[in-house]
Amino acid sequence: MNDDIRAKEKELYKLVKEIEEMRSGHEGNEVPDYEFNSSYGKIELSQMFGNKEGLFVIHNMGQGCRYCTLWADGINAFLPHLETEFSVFLVSKDSPDIQRTFANERGWRFKLASHAGESYALEQSVVEGEGNYPGISFFTKQGDKIVKKNNATFGPGDAFCSLWHILSLSGRTDSDWFPQFNYWKPPKSLDDGGQNVE
Repeated sequence: MNDDIRAKEKELYKLVKEIEEMRSGHEGNEVPDYEFNSSYGKIELSQMFGNKEGLFVIHNMGQGCRYCTLWADGINAFLPHLETEFSVFLVSKDSPDIQRTFANERGWRFKLASHAGESYALEQSVVEGEGNYPGISFFTKQGDKIVKKNNATFGPGDAFCSLWHILSLSGRTDSDWFPQFNYWKPPKSLDDGGQNVE
């Protein structure tokens, strides 16, 4: 059985390399200089690049989505590596104050912006016609132009959340495992006599 699995893994690796090559050669499309809200006021897409030529925008559904939180938790761990070359923003429909509170609770270091009430979410969705779909987009600056080079959706089993692949080694899948915001479960009784535990 392991030989069969290894053969499929080799096929998958070959497909991944083909996709990488296609993404590398994709020219992308020019997009408008969208405006977002942040804790510091209005910010335009062009400003989100900072002093970098490339910008990753993580499309997060907001604090109400356990799955989006799982992806962001994982990407947050890679953030120092990504930020050596690129600017990285997490955007959602949540207001800047809710974004900041939730990010602080999770220990996220992302730069944050809200697309609530703006056209970005619908026009630049990773799935056409879906205004609040999870995924990631990569933008470049080409002179005065902003170009969306590539994007991808997030979902169980994808290449952007390694946890699913680790789980699959145990035989568990997204049909029988669900991410949570917090995994601590209160005991039936508390030795410290404390009350109001959630």
